Amino acid sequence: MRDTIRAWTEAFETFVLEVILEERRGKAADLVRLILFVLSKVFLLIVKLRRFLYNVRILRDSTLGVQVIAIGNITVGGTGKTPVVEKFARELQNQGRTVAILSRGYRSKPPPLSKRLLDRILLRSDTTPPRVVSDGKSLLLDSETAGDEPYMLASNLKDVVVLVDKDRVKSGRYAIEKFGCDTLLLDDGFQYWKLAGRRRDIVLIDCQAPFGNEYLLPRGTLREPGSHLARASTIFITKSDGNTARLRARIAKHNSTAGIIECVHQPLYFEDVFTGERHDLDLLKGKKVAALSGIAQPESFENSLLKLGADLVYSKRFADHHRFTQQEILNAVNRGKKRQAQIILTTQKDAVRFPKIDRRDLPFYFMRVEIKIVTGAKDFNDCVRQICFR
Repeated sequence: MRDTIRAWTEAFETFVLEVILEERRGKAADLVRLILFVLSKVFLLIVKLRRFLYNVRILRDSTLGVQVIAIGNITVGGTGKTPVVEKFARELQNQGRTVAILSRGYRSKPPPLSKRLLDRILLRSDTTPPRVVSDGKSLLLDSETAGDEPYMLASNLKDVVVLVDKDRVKSGRYAIEKFGCDTLLLDDGFQYWKLAGRRRDIVLIDCQAPFGNEYLLPRGTLREPGSHLARASTIFITKSDGNTARLRARIAKHNSTAGIIECVHQPLYFEDVFTGERHDLDLLKGKKVAALSGIAQPESFENSLLKLGADLVYSKRFADHHRFTQQEILNAVNRGKKRQAQIILTTQKDAVRFPKIDRRDLPFYFMRVEIKIVTGAKDFNDCVRQICFR
């Protein structure tokens, strides 16, 4: 039953995305776009009203007495946020900070429905402790319970605490009291205004689609108007192609003081999804490859395989955050073999959602990537220094 609901949800999300990106034509699609456009105006009013209520202190934020770094974006998905969170966590930890990553755990397994309904009926606050994905020593949850991104961060950062809870004030307090953390990284936290204090806002902008299709949700992919970049302390331009003069000029209209850092996602190695065996990047040269992914921008992943010398003979794309079934994996194997593929490639974010499979007719690898700063290294170092020695 849950798999059926998930399939329907993903199909609906795919349909809506095709409509808002104008990949679907016809009168029905036009009507849906018109309705979504009207709703986006309502959404804009809600965003502005909520921000106003925080500014005049009708809605109150909380201060926990530690450094808070909110890393997020103004568009939905696909900016390459997770590797940036990882880079900050690693650098801050190396500088002597005790770091906790606080995530809301998008598409993590929710608490039982009966408990959530009872809490709402009785108007009682949720006192359940946050989910501890990693205590800074051990990985404690699987990807389904934790959510794929928190699980991936905990896997890559062995000595960093990773917590999941929608209430990040609660999880931040837990990180301080239970683990002695003095620095909180809010994963996808630019719109989370409830936690303030000594806070820095770091915003990621995808060089390939910096403002999505220029419309706010649900007509487009913008979470906030571009003018809200004024809140940012530092701005990362991700997937930079070096041709960013126009984008920088547009950013400067909204925020002329923020440090701007340009970066790319740099492949490090390939790792076997099931055995953990690692291979150098020349693994793909001259080989026929099949690609399997469930991410927001699969084109970027597939293009990176081509740049590494792969002959991409088959690709299968699923909705973002798709949780793969064994049959879907086997279907990819069979279709890849029909096209003489020698390897099946996926992303690390997808690999954490793979089930165990009995047949391995083709080797499965994920591509491990990290952020490489191409311009603005001084701004990054200054940002870290200000956090560490404020």
